[in-house]
Amino acid sequence: MTFNDLNLIPAILKALEKEKYTSPTPIQEQSIPAVLEGRDLLGCAQTGTGKTAAFAIPILQLLSKQQSKPTAVRRIRSLILTPTRELAIQISDNIKAYSQFTDLRCTAIVGGVSQKVQERALNHGADIIIATPGRLIDLINQKRIDLQYVQILVLDEADRMLDMGFIHDVKRIITKMPAKKQTLFFSATMPPEISKMVKSILVNPVKVEITPVSSTTERIQQSVYLIDKGNKQKQLNLLLQDKSIVTALVFTRTKRGADRVVKDLTHANISAQAIHGNKSQNDRQKALNNFKNGVTRVLVATDIAARGIDIDELSHVINFNLPNIPETYVHRIGRTGRAGLSGIAISFCEVEELPYLKDIEKLIGKSIPEVKDHEYPMLNRAQPQKADKSAKAKSSYKPSYKPGKPKTNANAKANPARKPKSEWFKKGSKASK
Repeated sequence: MTFNDLNLIPAILKALEKEKYTSPTPIQEQSIPAVLEGRDLLGCAQTGTGKTAAFAIPILQLLSKQQSKPTAVRRIRSLILTPTRELAIQISDNIKAYSQFTDLRCTAIVGGVSQKVQERALNHGADIIIATPGRLIDLINQKRIDLQYVQILVLDEADRMLDMGFIHDVKRIITKMPAKKQTLFFSATMPPEISKMVKSILVNPVKVEITPVSSTTERIQQSVYLIDKGNKQKQLNLLLQDKSIVTALVFTRTKRGADRVVKDLTHANISAQAIHGNKSQNDRQKALNNFKNGVTRVLVATDIAARGIDIDELSHVINFNLPNIPETYVHRIGRTGRAGLSGIAISFCEVEELPYLKDIEKLIGKSIPEVKDHEYPMLNRAQPQKADKSAKAKSSYKPSYKPGKPKTNANAKANPARKPKSEWFKKGSKASK
């Protein structure tokens, strides 16, 4: 099948051809006709499946077919909610590419940047807005955004919004829109609260399920290094001496850890930048652009970026720290092996992370091959034992008094005639005169 078989308008086909889109992915092939028919949609798909185009292309076609007067004020007719700033900007860039030969306008509404710039874009007019919940609610409260004309709502990465605590904000935003609208709902996993939400907002939806989250694409070559914690940075520096690693996205557990890895890589003359929640939106976007453009070879990120980075030719993903949630591992390595290309995912596992590795392998249904011949092998694979509760009882130390009771004065006990110190300065005693 080609995009010509999906009955798309010439303006969109021209844009897709310019962007070198040839054949639709499975989720695009199944979703686009259903959305064009006006149906609600439930999409269960992990990252890297072409999900953005699956909802963006039919939305552009539906909005383009509506006749509007040239002088009419543009009203927001479609809202796309996403959990992260990076993902919102990525979707906005994609929609601008798909709509370049139409007169439709879209803008991203995200936190971390000047609100004034977004206000000017809204005043200029937008048919589609792509927003994170926090900044959108701020602008709604300030009466700068009106959602009463929204016809199509997209909830992207709904499970991620649940993880980040945005679900109540999302429900609040939905109340600001018409009850009758088309809703497109996408989630990689379906925890109970998400399933409950699906039933409450979707009407007779078409369900499209592509590559469940527990599976990892066969194009990604996975491996794991069992390594001592103190040698992870040395192993990373050694790996990156290999010039065949053109680009590498490195995941750490903490923001401070990401900054530390960047500092050590820079000291080793390896170009690297960090992207995490403590960085301003401008700094994050600059780091991401530098990475995409090849200015920076290594991007070090926390999981805020696990679903928000879309780089077609990313060659390597390296887990400096294994995640404690196995689904997060799948989302991380899904940053590579995209657009039909192959990819490599390398993980470092210290002794405390062995249980995480076991959970990941259980989720994906296979063992991750171990790299055994390397410079810094794990010396002790025994997992740390819990403290022995009886250790205190076995101790040779015995307190001279029981907890909760006042201490006894050893000298007073040895010499009953001697007064305790507390009575030395009583009124009338020699010591007090």
